[in-house]
Amino acid sequence: MADESTGVRSEAPTEPTGSQALAARITVVGGALAIGGGVAVTAFIGSLPRPIQLLPLAASILILGVPHGAVDHLVLPRARGERVTRGDLAFVGVLYLVVGSLYAAVWFLAPVVAFTIFIGITLAHWGQGDVYTLVELAGASHLETRSMRILTALVRGGLPMLVPLIAFPAEYAFVASALIGLFDPAAAAALDPIFATTTRLAVAVGFGTLIALTLANGFLVADDRFPWVIDAVETLALLAYFVVVPPILAIGCHFALWHSLRHVVRTMLLDDHARGALARRDLPVAFGRFARDAAPLTAGAVLVFVALGFSIPATPATLADVMGIYLVGIAVLTLPHVIVVTLLDLEVNLWSP
Repeated sequence: MADESTGVRSEAPTEPTGSQALAARITVVGGALAIGGGVAVTAFIGSLPRPIQLLPLAASILILGVPHGAVDHLVLPRARGERVTRGDLAFVGVLYLVVGSLYAAVWFLAPVVAFTIFIGITLAHWGQGDVYTLVELAGASHLETRSMRILTALVRGGLPMLVPLIAFPAEYAFVASALIGLFDPAAAAALDPIFATTTRLAVAVGFGTLIALTLANGFLVADDRFPWVIDAVETLALLAYFVVVPPILAIGCHFALWHSLRHVVRTMLLDDHARGALARRDLPVAFGRFARDAAPLTAGAVLVFVALGFSIPATPATLADVMGIYLVGIAVLTLPHVIVVTLLDLEVNLWSP
């Protein structure tokens, strides 16, 4: 939709269009598959071997996970209703090269610091993604202030990053050791106090209070209670999901089918061709268009993972090492991706309602 005074297309019109309505349904289906699949597998199979738990994460290399950020070079000009220029491509290319390289250096020099940064930026990024979906696709009237959007982002990002720490400390420590151990096997011990019972109890009380206060305040200020119900149901479902499902399996499903799918839908709404296909309910064309756009840089990301595998001090010898390389690679790519998404948020004043 174009603004006649500026000629710039806003990212989401005030009234839902056919493409937006279908986009909202896609996010609901993806979320149900992520939560339902993870819970069902855990309930019927019980304790899963780690190689099985890793399957959704492994699939995310090519399915939704890595590709969701592989269109970063296209989204900003499309959000402004402009053609993609060489300058746009150069900006994103330099951003990834400089920011990604600097952050990769932190992994080699101070892996504990790098891991902590990874948790922090993932918490913030996954939270901002959910806020966008609630505001732009669900029309959440209870998120009309910056403070409520920030609190909701902290809640939504904290669910996958903090709840597994509380419910599965041994698995959380295993993942931390797998990543940090690639660079300094002894350094992971510095995180031991985080996994102590007293620390986890404090996190549980603090984060539980944040969830309760955020949802309660949203209920009080909501003009339309239905979007608040969506927010509350999703929040409580995710809370239960990350309490019950082992973290590696839970994060793998959430990364691909919840977070990444929501961002893929957002990028399709920016593309005239994909948005038109959504309006016609032609999902093969819409997703095919996205896959075509994402293919080149998805392949580039795989090369980054391979290069990282050859660069780390230790020789990868176990499945945990391979998982660690992939997650470190994801971390290196996530930081510049967060910058692009933040700029995209600014285009629609997501944090300045």
